[in-house]
Amino acid sequence: MPSLSLLIKPASGSCNIRCRYCFYRDEQQNRDTYSYGMMTEETLETLIKKALRYATRECSFGFQGGEPTVRGLDFFKKAVELQKKYNVNGARISNAIQTNGIAIDASWAQFFADNHFLVGLSLDGNKEMHDRYRLDPAGNGTYSKVLRAAQLLTAHKVDFNILTVVTGQTADAITRIYNFYRRSGFLYQQYIPCLDPLGEARGGNPYALTPEKYAKFLKTLFDLWYRDSQAGKFIYIRYFENLLGLLLGQRPESCGVSGQCVIQNVVEADGSVYPCDFYCLDQWKLGDIHTDDFPALFQNDKAAEFLAVAGRGMDACHQCEWYPVCRGGCRRDREPILNGTPSLNYFCPAYQDFFAYAMPRLQEVAGEIARGRRYF
Repeated sequence: MPSLSLLIKPASGSCNIRCRYCFYRDEQQNRDTYSYGMMTEETLETLIKKALRYATRECSFGFQGGEPTVRGLDFFKKAVELQKKYNVNGARISNAIQTNGIAIDASWAQFFADNHFLVGLSLDGNKEMHDRYRLDPAGNGTYSKVLRAAQLLTAHKVDFNILTVVTGQTADAITRIYNFYRRSGFLYQQYIPCLDPLGEARGGNPYALTPEKYAKFLKTLFDLWYRDSQAGKFIYIRYFENLLGLLLGQRPESCGVSGQCVIQNVVEADGSVYPCDFYCLDQWKLGDIHTDDFPALFQNDKAAEFLAVAGRGMDACHQCEWYPVCRGGCRRDREPILNGTPSLNYFCPAYQDFFAYAMPRLQEVAGEIARGRRYF
C-alpha cells in the first residue's frame, strides 16, 4: 500500500514580506520563469485526484511558498473539500503549512484547528533578531504580526512549530532566543541553517552562517536543551530528535540527517514537479501534474539522476568517525557540484566539532529512552 508526500506551492514564490535571505527568491532568479503565478483550482483538483489515486495508505500535503496564505483561505478550504471527495481508498491524510504568519487571523486559525493542520510558523527569535531580516515591503519589521499569529494559533489550540533561520546573528544570540521561546511556551522548534545564494561563495553575505558560528550555535543550543531535558522540561528540537532516532536505530524523518536525498514531489503553481524545495530549477523538472501520473513522476530518469548525484563524492565522509550520524548532510550544503559530484559539506567542521562535544550526552539520553526512562 503506497504512501505519498507532497510539497505544494499554491502561490509560487509570491510573498507578502521581503526576507533578505530568502533562498526561494534566489531560486526564482536562477530559472527561466521567475514566478508561476497562482495555482488554479483546476490544477489543485488534478493534483489531489492523482495523488489520492496513487496513495492508498497515507498522503501528506505540505503547503509552502513563497507565502502560501497569499493564495487565500478559500483555496485551502477547496483543498480539504477535494481531499474528502477523492479519498476513495481511505488513505490517512495529513495537512501542514509553512507560513510567515502575516495573514493569519481568527478565520485562518479556526480553519487550521477544524482541519487539523500542523503549522510551521517562521520566527527568528526576539524582536531585535527577527526584524533584522524579516521585513515587510515597506521595510518595516514583522515581529509583532508574527507574535499575534502565534497567540491566535495558541488560542485556537492549533499545533504549531517555530521555524527559525540560523544566520550569523541568530547563532550568536541563541541563548537569548532559546530562553525567549521557552518563556513564551514555544516548545517545538526547528532551526534551519541560512543558505547563501546559488553560485556564490559561502560566507560573503551579511547574514551568512559560517562553520565556526554554526558549531558554537549547535553546542550552545545542545547545552540548553540537555539541561532542560535532564530537569524534566520537554523542548522538541528537530535536529536533536533526529539524531536520537538514529542512535536508537530509527530512520530519521529529515533527509538532511538521513544522508540520502528523497524525492519530495514539490509541485509549483503551474503544476510542474521538482525533486526538492532547494532545487525547483529548470534542469531538475521531473514532469507536470497535468500530463504525468504517480509514481512515474518520481521514478523517471531525471529523478534517478538527482538521487544519484547526492551519493557521489562521499569517500572522505566514509572515513570519518562521525559518518554514521552525519552521513554527509544536506546536498544543498555540498554545493558547488562540479562535474556531477558534490563538494564536501560546507558545515563539515561544525558537525565534527559538535559531535565530538555532544555525542556522549546524546548517547546517554538515547540510552535512557531505550530503557524506557523518558528524558522529559
